[in-house]
Amino acid sequence: MNSVVLTGNLATDVEVKELGEDRQVANFVLAVDRLGSEEADFFRVAAWNKQAELCGRFLAKGRRIGVDGRLRSSSWEDGDGNKRSAVEVVAHHVEFLSPPQGAGGSAQEVPFEAAGV
Repeated sequence: MNSVVLTGNLATDVEVKELGEDRQVANFVLAVDRLGSEEADFFRVAAWNKQAELCGRFLAKGRRIGVDGRLRSSSWEDGDGNKRSAVEVVAHHVEFLSPPQGAGGSAQEVPFEAAGV
């Protein structure tokens, strides 16, 4: 089983890339506090298509969110011939846990199914 659930604050603004007609990806880094520590772990997250669009519109650095998804690993060779690897979270469900800055009200849940991922 490949499943991950994280709650944290965005450590970066969301970067949305258009990948062709009706395909886009939103990338951001989520900072997750370590239990009983003042340290945090940082996870790269990718949200796709409609989810990417909404994350790009409503999320910004510092916003608290919950992410439910799966881990995806990749490896490649960089321009200097060095082998590289990375693990990222592919989001299936994103929950906005804090309102946008300057907005009142309660948390806003925006569920998504990651179609085509």
